[in-house]
Amino acid sequence: MVIMRRVYFDNNATTPVLPEVLEAMQPYFRERFGNASSIHHYGQETRKAVEGARESVAGLLGCRASEIVFTSGGTEGDNLALSGLLRSGDHVITSSVEHHAVLNSCKHLQSVGCMVTYLPVNGRGLVDPDDIRRALRPNTKLLSIMMANNETGVLQQVEAIGKIAAEADVYFHTDAVQAAGKVPIDVKRIGCDLLAISGHKMHAPQGVGALYVRKGTPLQPIFYGGNHERSRRAGTENVPGIIALGKAAEIAKQGLNNGDLERMSALRDRLQEGILAEIEATGVNGDAAPRVPNTTNLYFDCIEGEALVIALDLKGLAVSTGAACSSGAIEPSHVLIAMGLPPARARASLRFSVGKQNRPEEVEFALGLVSPTVARLRELSPLHLPVPSK
Repeated sequence: MVIMRRVYFDNNATTPVLPEVLEAMQPYFRERFGNASSIHHYGQETRKAVEGARESVAGLLGCRASEIVFTSGGTEGDNLALSGLLRSGDHVITSSVEHHAVLNSCKHLQSVGCMVTYLPVNGRGLVDPDDIRRALRPNTKLLSIMMANNETGVLQQVEAIGKIAAEADVYFHTDAVQAAGKVPIDVKRIGCDLLAISGHKMHAPQGVGALYVRKGTPLQPIFYGGNHERSRRAGTENVPGIIALGKAAEIAKQGLNNGDLERMSALRDRLQEGILAEIEATGVNGDAAPRVPNTTNLYFDCIEGEALVIALDLKGLAVSTGAACSSGAIEPSHVLIAMGLPPARARASLRFSVGKQNRPEEVEFALGLVSPTVARLRELSPLHLPVPSK
């Protein structure tokens, strides 16, 4: 029996749990199983571990441990940030390229009496800070602009936005799910009041995340129970997940200085440049903007992106057309449409995202598959490439 080689370049959807992270969390499934709210030995043992993990996450973000609230992931963190702060009559400013955790939270808030301004982006996927200034109103309470886009990897000017928030005396939330572990994060330098991260985007398991809440931010819980997380997030702590997130945060912080980011960037650039050199009518979405080092979003004119994803998967390469939570959607990516791409080109775009576990030989494997697969699909496509001008 021949076993197909498989290579995973969809790390923005989820990442494999690193061996060191798995090792750190395993004891908390069996020997150290106590409820961290119990006062006996078993509970206090896990409480100490939870607080150690809180310190590690705080170290990654540059904040106090007391400002970290553990959540189930990025979606809950974004929902808690918005719904926990805003009330009927408040105004929030966000962008048209946010993750649906923010966009759909804003839709809900509109239904209960909040006002929302959705700002456009330019062709590079960037929000203009001056647009934010122009959108401010007397009742503006919150700016919610993501740090790194999940589809393109484009980094917003969060420090400039933080300054605008401070000048206007409004709160600032940023979804940093795709930034954590890929670029340095310092909440004081950014000037944000709320910042969400997710474990499974940085080599911890699915089902755990954290929300930074600046001291003094009047955040109300979005569901009710015990007084966990200083009464900001009720529910018995997911101890194994929290320990894993803490370990992943330690590894991510080390990676900022040990060459991990440069290695990911080199892999991404080799993959991107190889594809662009080999395949005509192809380009990078958001290439003129600053991006996280692991992500490239490429368009392949005259094919359907989902057909290319399936064809590559059948040959052993995992990539995606965009956000994992939107896979199967008929509509083209809202991010790419907001950047001004025609619907056909948006549907012809794929995201390649590498991780800490990927190696140079996997990039070469991918390059050996993409060009012939694109050529074959174009042969079958009813669409035609433009004839080059003489």
